[in-house]
Amino acid sequence: MDQLQALRVFCKVAELGSFTAASERLGISKSSTTRHVRQLEERLGVRLLNRTSRKVSLTEMGRAYLESVTSILEDLDEADQSIAREAQML
Repeated sequence: MDQLQALRVFCKVAELGSFTAASERLGISKSSTTRHVRQLEERLGVRLLNRTSRKVSLTEMGRAYLESVTSILEDLDEADQSIAREAQML
């Protein structure tokens, strides 16, 4: 499992409240989206999302994890952009 991709998928599902909407936004199949989240939950040993036929919501653990992961991904994106800017100046 690509852990970074799984984190991005989890964040998008949480943001949009839907596996289908997240799949469409990310340009990946719904089965791939589901697999990423399921593997992430299995690796962590906790359920991150409550699933119903219509909607997805965060569990308490999912909310805490989302907060941490969002911060990490924002820092990573910022670091990537910073390095890209510096590389352009060379």
